Formats: sequence, C-alpha cells, structure tokens
Amino acid sequence: MEFENTIGLETHVQLKTQTKMFCSCRLKTGCEPNVNVCPVCLGYPGALPVMNKEAVKLTVMSGMMLGCEINRHATFDRKNYFYPDMAKDYQISENGNPLCLGGGVEITRADGTKKFIRINHIHLEEDAAKINHYATTSGVDFNRGGTPLMEIVSEPDMESADDAIAYLTALKEILVYTGVSDCNLEEGNMRSDVNISIRPVGATRLGTKVEIKNMNSFSGIHAALEFEACRQRACMARSIPIVQETRRWDPEAMETAPMRSKENAHDYRYFPEPDLVPVELSEEWIAAWRAALPEKPEARRARMIADYGIAEYDAEVLSQHKANADYFEAAAKGLDKKLAKQLCNLYMSDVMALMNARGKPIGACAMTPAALASLVKLAASGTINGPTLKELLPEIFENGGDPEAIVKERGLGAVSDTSALEAFVDQAIAANPKSVADYKAGKKAAAGFFVGQVMKLSKGKADPKIVGGIVARKLAAR
Repeated sequence: MEFENTIGLETHVQLKTQTKMFCSCRLKTGCEPNVNVCPVCLGYPGALPVMNKEAVKLTVMSGMMLGCEINRHATFDRKNYFYPDMAKDYQISENGNPLCLGGGVEITRADGTKKFIRINHIHLEEDAAKINHYATTSGVDFNRGGTPLMEIVSEPDMESADDAIAYLTALKEILVYTGVSDCNLEEGNMRSDVNISIRPVGATRLGTKVEIKNMNSFSGIHAALEFEACRQRACMARSIPIVQETRRWDPEAMETAPMRSKENAHDYRYFPEPDLVPVELSEEWIAAWRAALPEKPEARRARMIADYGIAEYDAEVLSQHKANADYFEAAAKGLDKKLAKQLCNLYMSDVMALMNARGKPIGACAMTPAALASLVKLAASGTINGPTLKELLPEIFENGGDPEAIVKERGLGAVSDTSALEAFVDQAIAANPKSVADYKAGKKAAAGFFVGQVMKLSKGKADPKIVGGIVARKLAAR
C-alpha cells in the first residue's frame, strides 16, 4: 500500500518589541542570566500583567500580510502546565479567540508548481524561560521568559519535507519584510513544532499525528520529517501501531526519539485569564496598521521586473531583504531601464561583494543611493571608465562623497580624445617591437598586451574599447 504525508507546522516567532509581553522588562540578547526580570515575568504571587500594545499591533500586521481575518475581539487564557521554564505554572496564551484567523502562504515547489498552504490561526502568547543544561546541573534563565511570542498554526497542507521548508522560507521572508521579527533561527527567534502523519493515498481521514518539538533549523526540520515519514511507513509495513506522541530530534543519531505522550487541549485545562481584559481592536487602529504595511515581497518582485527591466533572478535576490530592495529602488529612481539594468548589475556583483567583505549591510555603508546612481551615470556617459568605477566604488562605499566632484577634483575623467589615445598607442608599439612581431606571427593575444600598456600610460583613464580599436587598426597597418 502506498502512503502520503500530511504535515502541519506550529511556528513560534518572537516579536521585535522593546519590552516583554506583560511587563516592562527590556528584551536584550547576550545578557547575564536573570538580569532582565521582575515579579511579573518571574511569576510572583499577586503580580499583575499589563498587555504590550506593540505586540498586538505586530501580530495583527502579520495577519494582514498573510491574508488572515482580524478578530476585533480577542481574549487571553491560562494554559496550565508544570515545568521549570514557567514559574507561575501557567502560560498566558490565546485559545478560544485568537487575533488572526485563516489566511495562508503560497509556496513554489522545485518543479515550479504553486501550492497554497492554509493557516488555521495566529495567536499571541508569552514565551517560556530558557533551560540551560550543564555537566551535572541545569539552570533556568528567565531573561527570555515573557517575550512576546506569535504562534502561526498551519493546516496539514504540506506533503513533503520540501513543502515544509518552502513554507517556512516564504513565511520568514514575509515576517522579516514586515519588520515584526528578525526570525533569527540561531537566536531562537523562530522555532517550529512539526506535526506529521501518514495515510493511504486517496484517503481523506488524517492518520495518527506525531509531533516533533522545538525545531530551530530548516535543515533539522527537513531531516526530521524525512526520517519520521520513513519510520511511520516502516511501522505500517510491520503492523506496528503509530501512537500519538511527542518526539524529539537527535541531530547526532539523525533520528527521532519518544519524549512523552501527546497532550490534548483538555490536558492544559484552559480557562479565561482573569487578570486581563479582552483586546478590543478599533477600526481606526486596523486602518492605521494596514496603511503601514509594506508591499508584499512577491508583488514587489513582479513590479521591479516590469519597472526596471531586470532579470527575474535579480529581482528575487534584491527583494529577499527589504533594505536591499529599498536602496536599489531609491538609486534607480529616475533612471531609464537601460541604466537601471546597469545599476542592478553593479549592485548584484560589486556592491554585494563589498557588503560581504566588510560585514556591513547596505544601511551601514556611507554611500547614498544617489551616489551609486551617479557612479552608474558617469560610467554610462563615458566620463569614467570601468577600472576607475571599480576603484572609486569601495572608497565611496566606506567614506561616502559625491562621485562627480571626486572625479573632477582628481582628474579621473576618462581619456577619450582620439589623438591623445593614438599617441599612447604609438608610444606603446614603438617601445615593444617584439610584441609587434608576435602579433604579426599570429599571436593575437599581443593586441591585449598593447591595450594594457596604453592603460598604464594613461594612468587607467583611457577607454579600453576605444583603445582596442586603435590598437587593432595600427597593428594591421604595420
């Protein structure tokens, strides 16, 4: 019998707020354990939570970007469980009335086909503390406890590990674009609980679900899903029942292992949070937050291709990071498509290489978009040649400045006067008779040698294309 996978993800995303969900403790990574804490996030008796409006705003904006219906009346509940990472023995979460309902993400599969992955809901809650394990002891760091945490619950619409990664990649891009989270997997900003079951091909009823908890890397999620799909098929082949349980991923053994039986909602004994009033969202808030939304990445890609005539791949790379796309579009403003394509080529190659080499995002460099556009215009008009452009770009990237003024001040303008260039070519030919003989003997590479000599004589200011034509003409005449 052939089986198919049904996969759903519960993705936890830490929101980019200044303070915690229900108290004024600041959120900052890399601190000593238990320094950003207070009676509220430590769960002291009698301490009362105060809701973070910014966290509500960022959750609603995420829902809007993902096509969700926004619930104007949302409520918080207590999710009761005993574990060292939640000192008050319950987590404040949304169960019955979450902020966002429905929506989804369109993914592109490897074969180019599209699939829409539905979202069931998005709810807001507080993150748990972090448990650190040492050689012989364990400790709890409550700095993370109380961080605003958005949980995005998908429908079981994914059929493979590749689908899951495509969904997470698209989801991460949208959330980072919106500015709601850094989605830094290494820092735990984005984690997923992975649910997978198998069923006979063509069946409509879902199989028994197994959950793999707290996966914080795309590679780990892919490997865990691949393993678990094979394990469940092997169980079915041997008539071993699959039980509903929570498993963990062992990255060294590259296999999942049982943790505990899977809890259901009634196991947590949810009840309304008595210390918080419901969230009532006004139409004015909704309208203001919707107006602040950025253009969706996929829509921006299509528009950039149409507006600037750039390749689909280039638009894909530029739009992956909003800062890059914003910078490029600011530089391309007012340029025709031909110059915009030249700007794109320069940005994709040299500018991104500088960003990587210097370890600086585009927003941290001193070069303005106008300065980059000026460099492109100077090169396109023949005012400067390619070597001069390559020489100026790193300097302006680091120190800023007006390219046109620098070229004028230093006399870096390209030498395009034919008589001057012919004099340089004559000088190079006269000084290198052996290379002339090589050319006449059929070694055409000698022509490139003469172009290089002229570039030296002109201190790099000659136009190589013009020089090449003069060299070819003069050598042919000898």
